[in-house]
Amino acid sequence: MPSRKVLFVLTSTNTLGTSGHKTGAYLSEITHPYEELTKAGYSIDMVSPQGGKVPLDGVKMDDPINATWMNDEEFLEKIEKTLKPAQVKAQDYSAIFFAGGHGTMFDFPENRDLQKITKDIYEANGIVAAVCHGPAGLVNIKLKDGDYLVSGHEVSSFTDEEEETVGMERIVPFLLETKLKERGAHHTSAPKFTCHVVKSGRLITGQNPASAQALGQALVEVLQFQEEGRSLPEQNWCDWKSSSQEHRGL
Repeated sequence: MPSRKVLFVLTSTNTLGTSGHKTGAYLSEITHPYEELTKAGYSIDMVSPQGGKVPLDGVKMDDPINATWMNDEEFLEKIEKTLKPAQVKAQDYSAIFFAGGHGTMFDFPENRDLQKITKDIYEANGIVAAVCHGPAGLVNIKLKDGDYLVSGHEVSSFTDEEEETVGMERIVPFLLETKLKERGAHHTSAPKFTCHVVKSGRLITGQNPASAQALGQALVEVLQFQEEGRSLPEQNWCDWKSSSQEHRGL
């Protein structure tokens, strides 16, 4: 029986390079998947590159799910006391999820400890998920066969168009959509700032904050498939995507 634990990865970066722009882990990209997973009975640990308290961005308390979890003591303790990668045992988790926020572009791609944890989970038949800028944590992961984890998979992420729209294309160290394509991924997207989630085998990715809830639902679905002993497709899940109106907007 697979573990019913999921590891959330959050950025430790609070400033975007030398720009002076404040950043952090984007709150709804944590709370919305957290809500879906906890409702389904999964337990969640949180890790960040530096461990300890993580900076938050997008703290919109008019979002009822944000408000619920930001008033939950256990959730807040996890945010304030994230694990360091060295404290994590990959074998304890059935899935790893990379939340977004622009800070991820700076401290996720080159973190070899997080790369190894992710590789170990994936190669032990675990699930890898990421949303918005979270896939920055996937761009440099190579599997034991030498291929990039994302190579050949249909994926989504914050698009180059969305990056240009928010005026950050010259601040981030690279454009995420472009980098994923360079790594051999088949990048797909919906109109900017609308919900879009792609399941490709045991890799699940979402485009932007509007996709966070649907990504959480997709992750629960794949985890439950595994628990039921059902075989998972190596890549596409019958063109499973979401672009519903209810998830639109930032």
